Amino acid sequence: MELIVISAPDVVANEAPIINRLFGAGLQRLHLRKPGWDIGRCIDLITQIDRAYHHAIVCHQHHQLVKIFGMEYLHYTENDRIKSDQSKLSSLVNDGYRLSTSIHDIGAIPGLLRFEYAFLSPVFSSISKPGYRSILPADFCLDKSIPSPKVFALGGVNESNLEQIKEMNFDGAAVLGAIWQDPEQAVSNFIKIKQVTEELNS
Repeated sequence: MELIVISAPDVVANEAPIINRLFGAGLQRLHLRKPGWDIGRCIDLITQIDRAYHHAIVCHQHHQLVKIFGMEYLHYTENDRIKSDQSKLSSLVNDGYRLSTSIHDIGAIPGLLRFEYAFLSPVFSSISKPGYRSILPADFCLDKSIPSPKVFALGGVNESNLEQIKEMNFDGAAVLGAIWQDPEQAVSNFIKIKQVTEELNS
């Protein structure tokens, strides 16, 4: 099981130092999702993150950031993916970019072959979005017999339900609220979640 962290959507005090510490604690991939930010604010934040970690940052907005900072990952929201020209997505993959996307319906999975992985949400009732409730039955299990990208569970993920996520056959988990609800505890919360993930992988 893999573990991904998604940034808080809003301003976080000392965010860049926290992100550097998350990477230092073993974070492998950070999704930079700042829907209300212009490109200048995103550049300011990324510039404060250690250059050694830039390759592990995934852009949700302002995809031109990948060329500015030498990144390789691009994320497409569900709406952006639906609107995108399929030949453009294929061209990006051919150019060496690695694509991810978001889905809210398992029926979308077979159409995602250009994408390396997808977030399915909400798997559990969201921590960061009150009222955003699980879309899956309690006995859900992902069918891995059909060709598909990796699928990560998103929504309400914390250390207490990682074992259930593994039993549901997900390839990994993406965490947001469990990390950023209390930014001062972000790194220690990440370490707890990472430890559980490692135990499940052993």
